[in-house]
Amino acid sequence: MNMDEQLVQNAINGDDDAFLKLMQLYKIDLFKTALSYLKNEQEALEAIQEITYRAYKSIGTVREPSYFKTWLIRIMINYCNDQLKKNKRVLLNEDILQAQGISENHEELELKDAMLALDDRSREILTLKYFHDLKIKEIASSMQCPEGTVKTWLNKALKSLRGKLEEKGGNLNV
Repeated sequence: MNMDEQLVQNAINGDDDAFLKLMQLYKIDLFKTALSYLKNEQEALEAIQEITYRAYKSIGTVREPSYFKTWLIRIMINYCNDQLKKNKRVLLNEDILQAQGISENHEELELKDAMLALDDRSREILTLKYFHDLKIKEIASSMQCPEGTVKTWLNKALKSLRGKLEEKGGNLNV
């Protein structure tokens, strides 16, 4: 058991300091995930606070300490999807993003826009696989389904993403 896994085990057993250390360790990953969905720094920071609370309340449900990060990111993705549905938000335009200090090129904006147009499961799988570099096995474990199912969903998600990008006239090789 590595040090992070030991921290997770301690947190599961009620060690608040261990839980806070874990949240500190993964806050950048959580922030990047929230920002990629919500497109707003303030909302991303609020999301981290909410996720910290939700994770603290349900830390006892973590079955495998090595998948704690995946578990946390899934909570964040679910929260962000709920927020997007609730607010029915439209992607911010490039000027606002640049005003917030986030400089992105046109292809990145097209990709993010196409990602937002996908269904929740496709967006979640692509986020876990390509933005958090999780292996198929880790995604399958976190989603509690067979690896073959994750591969099928991943292929469908990539096909759908390609289709969305082609509709926009994008030339990204996904």
